[in-house]
Parts: sequence; structure tokens; C-alpha cells
Amino acid sequence: MFSQAIRQFVSVSERRATTSRCIIGSPRTFSTSPSVRARVKDQVIPNTEIKVFREISTLRRWRSKQLHDYRSVGLVPTMGALHEGHLSLIRLAAKENYSVVVSIYVNPTQFGVHEDLDSYPKTWMQDVEMLKDLDRELANDGGNLGKIAAVFAPTTEEMYPSGPPSQEVDGKGSFVTITPVGEVLEGASRPTFFRGVATVCMKLFNIVTPEKVYFGQKDVQQTVVIKKMVKDFCMDVQVVIGETKREPDGLALSSRNVYLGSRRRKVATVLSMALKVAEAAYVRGCRSRDELLGPANELIKLLLESQFHMKPEDRVKYEIDYISLADPDTMQEVEEVDEKKGAILSGAVKMLPVECPQEGEDLGLADGPPVRLIDNIILRPVQI
Repeated sequence: MFSQAIRQFVSVSERRATTSRCIIGSPRTFSTSPSVRARVKDQVIPNTEIKVFREISTLRRWRSKQLHDYRSVGLVPTMGALHEGHLSLIRLAAKENYSVVVSIYVNPTQFGVHEDLDSYPKTWMQDVEMLKDLDRELANDGGNLGKIAAVFAPTTEEMYPSGPPSQEVDGKGSFVTITPVGEVLEGASRPTFFRGVATVCMKLFNIVTPEKVYFGQKDVQQTVVIKKMVKDFCMDVQVVIGETKREPDGLALSSRNVYLGSRRRKVATVLSMALKVAEAAYVRGCRSRDELLGPANELIKLLLESQFHMKPEDRVKYEIDYISLADPDTMQEVEEVDEKKGAILSGAVKMLPVECPQEGEDLGLADGPPVRLIDNIILRPVQI
């Protein structure tokens, strides 16, 4: 039913299309004051030279030596649950830096009060194995400049010595807010999210002092927020964006995909398909909001209707949070794409828990809670 609905929509869209063609940075200083209390000891990942730092002070001493030896450092911030998207960023960082630091830290301040902090996948051993495999790959690739030199995996006590700010919107504490770009779209749906992201990134940039930091395009609004923070706070770091990595059917790679299970996984491409339809309209010459988002919303409606006609034990329900056409610098909605700037197509969908789960059915991690998926496509400028 799902694939039949897609073919039906594509056929209609094609008919419409034929009838209406509308590296070393500046000197830095480091604080190497000892930690107040003993922490988990720093270590090395077995059978590698990758250091694992738990304490800020020891990482800073290591970073000071990199500076003394004229070794550039690139940082790839993650929350663990690594996948190919993360690995692609690490590869990119290794091409451009002598030493790559991968941070693995599930940051509590970017989760709302009722969000999935407790159930967020924590896969340390799996992450370590992936880094070991990638370390071997990089060692065999003569075209790379650098390697994975360190993992920074601090505790929350280490990252927030006075305690993390409250997760409430009006919570007290020390944090960074980037407005108004952090208040729309994802920021409107998750009011404390970008406050938490900006705060932890500011901390990581101050701790590691990398020449370059690497983020994925999948979290496109996050990249805009971080770029604005770096610019507005005159930070001596370059923000590098890596392309979104996808499954063969178009689903953007995400650590949260493990929650989907088999039934919802088949339908989770609804967002990427809708954005692709809008992108196709842009390629055909459409520039207005209605021309671009109209077909996308129509496809979403058609696919949702096809699910409602299925039996409860087969269907998947989902809710579209937003489909956006926004300015690439401000994330504010636009009515017409500026051909000199392009625009950002983005969206968010909540995949609801399955109805009538069957015996032995793969429901996903944590028995398949609601899963919020995001995706985007960059509409490139067509005029210079």
C-alpha cells in the first residue's frame, strides 16, 4: 500500500511537470589546573594509540603538547551511538588535521524535561570498536594527514562543575543562548535544545581549542546556530560541515533510528521523500513557497491516508511537526527562494508507537517509543 501510494503520487507529479514548467591557528593558552577530585583514570583504547581522556586537565596538557609540536587539532563532537555519518566526519577531520579528537558525551542540557535522555542509546563498547576499525583504515590510507588521537568522554560532573542548568525553559544556570535562529523550527518544538547545544559546544571548543570543528548537515539548524555562535563570540575556530549520510532508501542516518523497529523503519522515509519532491520542483524552476512545499505536503497527506486504510497490526502512524522553506543564514521562513542565496528545505516527523504489536515483532530499542526524525535538503544558489 505504501509503495503503491508513492507510485501513484510520482505518476501524477510527472504529468503535472510536463504540463506546467513553472592550518595551524594563532597561539593559544591553556589552563592545566588539577581537578578538584579524583576522576575515572584516563586510558588508551586497547591495540591502538587512541587516548581516552575523562578529565579536562589531562586533555589540556595533551593539547598543549600538540601546540608545542605544531600539530593541528580537529574536533568531532558526538553523543556516542556512532554511525557512518559520524565516521565520515572523522575521516574528513583526519584529512585536514594532524590529530583528531572525538568527543563522546550525552549532554543533558539539550534534552527537554520529557525527552529521551534516560533512554538515549549509550553504546560505549560498540563505539570503541568502530573507532578501532576506523583507526586501522586511516593508518592504511596514505592520503590522510592525521589520525584519531584522542577520545574525550567526560562525566557530567566534569563538564558542569556547578551542576548543569535546569532543563526547564526558565531554568537557572550558566548557559549560552543564540537567538533568534535558535528559537524557530527545532527551537520552537524543543525550546531548550539549542541552549544546551550552544552551551556544551562552547565548553568543548574552550576545552579542546581545535583549529577546526566538524558537524553533519543533517542537523542543519544546529550548524547555523554554531556558526553564528562562533562568529558572534569571535571564536578562533573554523566550522566545517560534512554532507548528510543516508541509507540506500534515502533515510538520513541518525543515532535515533535504532528506536524505529522494522515496521516504522519502512515508513520512516516519508520525510526524505517529501523533501525530494520539493527539491525536484526547485530543479524544474519553481521558486515560490506554494510551488515547492505544496507537492511535498500533498505526498505526506497521501502516504498518511494509505496507512489509515491498513489494518492496525500493519500500519504506522506519524505526525508532521513542520515542513520548512527557510533562509540559509537565519532559518526564517521565506515566501520565495532568492536565487543568489538558495534556501534550506527541512522538516521533522514524529513516528508514533506501533499499534497492536505482534508477538516477536521488532519494535526497536526500548520497545519503540515515539521517535522524532529530522532531515533537510540544501537548495543551492543558481545565480552568482
